[in-house]
Amino acid sequence: MAASSRAQVLDLYRAMLRESKNFSAYNYRTYAIRRIRDAFRENKNVKDPVEIQTLVNKAKRDLGMIRRQVHIGQLYSTDKLIIENQEKPKT
Repeated sequence: MAASSRAQVLDLYRAMLRESKNFSAYNYRTYAIRRIRDAFRENKNVKDPVEIQTLVNKAKRDLGMIRRQVHIGQLYSTDKLIIENQEKPKT
């Protein structure tokens, strides 16, 4: 993979994770983060430039969908789940 292509993929990966962390619903947030990590790990050994570009285009569409869903989720607030309200132990 070319250096510019690698940088583009890493930027896209980071943007998708960053945007997914904005989901207000815990279950959506954890699912999106897990699914993004799994998809990128699954395709990390792809060498064909055409297939890489296809995957990048799909990821860009998915990033747009994540952004829309985050925005919609913010319009309808919900109570936090018990698992989200737990304090982390201080070390």
